[in-house]
Amino acid sequence: MSASEPTDERLSTGVAGLDEMLGGGIPAGHLVLVTGLPGTGKTTLALQFLVAGLARREKGIYLSLDEEPDALRATARSLGLALEPGLADRTVELIRLDPRETKSSLERLRASFRDELAAGHVRRLVVDSVSLLNMLSDNEPGRRATLFALANACRAAGTTALFTAEADPIHPEVSRDGLSEYVADGVILLGYQRSPDGPSVSLVLRVLKMRRTAHARTVQPYTLGPNGLVVNARAVDFSAR
Repeated sequence: MSASEPTDERLSTGVAGLDEMLGGGIPAGHLVLVTGLPGTGKTTLALQFLVAGLARREKGIYLSLDEEPDALRATARSLGLALEPGLADRTVELIRLDPRETKSSLERLRASFRDELAAGHVRRLVVDSVSLLNMLSDNEPGRRATLFALANACRAAGTTALFTAEADPIHPEVSRDGLSEYVADGVILLGYQRSPDGPSVSLVLRVLKMRRTAHARTVQPYTLGPNGLVVNARAVDFSAR
């Protein structure tokens, strides 16, 4: 299903409260950016999204520019996510792009990755993180070319994608590169919120945009723990969109 063919189908994020905020999940074929400061759970959400497709036998790829596959597998095990069966039968692939092979990695993403997604019938793609992906290019035109090529590859193949990005520490509601938001169909912001009556800090989530769908616009609390990222769907009433 390409972006030129709208659909009502939704893909679960793997987080029940977030699915509720999105009216049932991410619209099929969307490219969604998850941005946040370090420690807000971007990789956790990305793994939950990928594993959520396994129950439906949806093929997925986790493209990592940071953690090695063994580290991602360990993280999934610690969260109780059933990633191993998908790896065993190759429904899911964990691919690490080696920064030492910058030229070949960029050529692959710009030229052949579209065909790889289509030929493999890849339904879900994670890129963790697009901030590190941008660092592979040594100039702005190169960064733009890689980002747009990757986004176009996903849309042409009908792949629903989740890109993570580091937030700008000075302006944490935007990504460091300031460009990823414009190629994305949706933006989910993970962040911190200080209590007004004390020094405690809580985690909060907000859906900044999600094209072609109604969604909650409230700032919703969430937790990170043994069960992964869990949105507290009852803390704030978001029934009125």
